[in-house]
Amino acid sequence: MKHSIGSYPRVRVQDDGRQVVSQPGSVLLVETVRKTGLDQAISQALAPWRKPRAVHDPGKALLAVALGGDCLADVAMLRCEPPVFGPVASDPTISRLIDTLAASGEKSLQAIRSARAEARGRALPLAGKNAPDADGQVIVDLDGVLVIAHSDKEDATATWKKTYGHHPLTAFLDHGPGGTGEPVAALLRPGNAGSNTAADHITTAQLALAQLPKHYRRGQQTLIRTDSAGGTHDFVSWLARRGRWLSYSVGMTVTEAIHEHVLKIPASAWTPAVETDGGARDGAWVAELTGKLLHGCPKGMRLIIRKERPHPGAQLRITDADGMRITCLATNTPDQPIAQLELRHRLRARAEDRIRAARATGLRNLPLHTTAQNKVWLEIVQIALDLLAWMPMLALTGKARLWEPRRLRFRPFSAAAQLVTTSRRRILRLAQHWPWADEITDALERLALLPIPG
Repeated sequence: MKHSIGSYPRVRVQDDGRQVVSQPGSVLLVETVRKTGLDQAISQALAPWRKPRAVHDPGKALLAVALGGDCLADVAMLRCEPPVFGPVASDPTISRLIDTLAASGEKSLQAIRSARAEARGRALPLAGKNAPDADGQVIVDLDGVLVIAHSDKEDATATWKKTYGHHPLTAFLDHGPGGTGEPVAALLRPGNAGSNTAADHITTAQLALAQLPKHYRRGQQTLIRTDSAGGTHDFVSWLARRGRWLSYSVGMTVTEAIHEHVLKIPASAWTPAVETDGGARDGAWVAELTGKLLHGCPKGMRLIIRKERPHPGAQLRITDADGMRITCLATNTPDQPIAQLELRHRLRARAEDRIRAARATGLRNLPLHTTAQNKVWLEIVQIALDLLAWMPMLALTGKARLWEPRRLRFRPFSAAAQLVTTSRRRILRLAQHWPWADEITDALERLALLPIPG
């Protein structure tokens, strides 16, 4: 007679394992830091705030956040593996560094941002055809995000969703359909900050442009996309100001005047909307508004209207018409079919994926108390997200380039491995049965071919 032993095999646990490494796949991030020169850039930028005899690299905390840490104490996961990550500062040392940087205010933040821009200037050319500017254009998406506070923190207030916390405004550099995206700006704001605040959008756009190579900081080759929160006259005028000439694709609120013009559009003026594969989008049409409605608007601005059958269960708004959901966008891109321009704006939804990745990489909450401290934390989160975007861009291929942080942590980063030291060399032996071991080794080979800066 056979007796059931349960759904899982029984194993005996001992704590005497030797030469076993946890999180061995994170060597991909270590190599990415080395090839982009991020470690050198951060160390040089923070040199004024380090003690003369300091021996620990202040950038080590970035890897902890990239691996899933959501507070400063999570750097302990790196401290446990000195053969892979080297010496790591203690928790009190890291906390004192954060306090020192926070006390310096914008001066320290600007130093960190300059280091990020320097490393980004190296990472993008290394990517070749995988770079976000491979087609000669860069796309920056601006979007707000609510960060819930579970305790009393400085500037944490009630939000428009009746929660409690902060309302940062973020900007992400889109890598296109074959990749993910990287953050280029994050403006920490109180929870009650307005969604349509033009001054905040201008400040965030300025921070984002400063992260790009100089030839992308003005001109039509840089496209700024926002939802209707950025659809203000002041912000659009700033984007199109003479000497800046940035391209934009901005969602607009359907006003009463726009609604009246939509009702007058003849049926022959509507064009079927399109999908990414070039086919027609079922139940959706687009048209362009012209005439006196554009009086007073920036030169070259175009208003594009889309009407679409609402999804089952969706409620219509007062600005909708004839049972159709009405949306509007403004752009200054000339000589392109309105269906393609509307599709380009709709792809702005990829920013929501970037926000989901940010929440999984330290933005689920702001762990520190003061606003100055949390501004430094927000920079740490952005650099961690940079690494998680640059590593797939430089080292992974195919669908693996689309892996978000959670999947990276469960697949390549968490592989089992053994560290062997022989002939003064350290060799990391990955488990042969791990399905993604080849992804790790192939990625490391691609990174090894890249030049080391300086």
